[in-house]
Amino acid sequence: MGKTTTTVNIAASLAAAEKKVLLIDSDPQGNSTSGMGIDRSEITSSTYDLFTGRRTLEEIKKINTFSLARGHSSKIDLVGVEVELIQMLARERVLKKALAPIRNNYDYIFIDCPPSLGLLTVNALTAADGVIIPVQCEYYALEGLTALMNTIKLIKQDLNPDLAIEGVLLTMYDSRNNLAEQVAQEVRKYFGDKVYTTIIHRNVALSEAPSHGKPVLLYDIRSRGAQSYLELAKEVINHAKNRRSVRGLARSSRTYPCSTIRRRKRSVSTRSSWTRSSRTSISPERSSMMKNERARGLDKRAGRDTASHRTPGGQRLSVDRR
Repeated sequence: MGKTTTTVNIAASLAAAEKKVLLIDSDPQGNSTSGMGIDRSEITSSTYDLFTGRRTLEEIKKINTFSLARGHSSKIDLVGVEVELIQMLARERVLKKALAPIRNNYDYIFIDCPPSLGLLTVNALTAADGVIIPVQCEYYALEGLTALMNTIKLIKQDLNPDLAIEGVLLTMYDSRNNLAEQVAQEVRKYFGDKVYTTIIHRNVALSEAPSHGKPVLLYDIRSRGAQSYLELAKEVINHAKNRRSVRGLARSSRTYPCSTIRRRKRSVSTRSSWTRSSRTSISPERSSMMKNERARGLDKRAGRDTASHRTPGGQRLSVDRR
């Protein structure tokens, strides 16, 4: 119960929630393809044709047994596509370019990556907005996780700076095993709130469903595995809503300095009005003296030394002392 099981079942669960979902099988083994009930021997076009530019994504899509989700099939020919990609320009962005025309047609697009960190995985990470990392609650999974995090860091630096870790999913969890609990604690300690609340326990139905070419949701909806992935789908939807709201705040924050400047201007005008109001409380004699001092200062700057005072009628009389 790793990446392929999670990809197939979370795609099916989100489709059951009436979300438009596209599943792309980018693994040469084609397990996601067979797991969705597509016979690989009958496939005439696959992800290989997409990477080599022979067909577009729309031409390769196939409707699988789960009517709301669409599958993009893979077959063993994909093994040799990395050799062909080496000769291409911008080979890391081939999948991103292929997805660009249709990505807004779906709520979610899932890419099942191969287990190696080669060009197929790099293409998937370059095209993706986020990464869901299934972590088996076993020791070797932690070693593989370190290598994956280094790859994601390099992808963010050079190819896809917007790539984010969408979430970390604990799978194959066995509460009777102390090691599983230790691995879960280590993952939570490192990733914090990125770890999904939902945990995928070891479950017989999850292991049997692929042999029937069905997601566990269609194989046994009452099983613990099916219920877990339905709960995970709810978390994914909620995370997406929170992310959109955060992006909205981020957009507001880009205009926020202008708002701050406007508020500062208002605060300055408030201080000015306070100063003017305080001046009105000064006695008329003091106010007249202050005005005369200001006038005398202006005359001094002009090269004159003057004395001035106001007549009872309000007219100012100046005497030049030069």
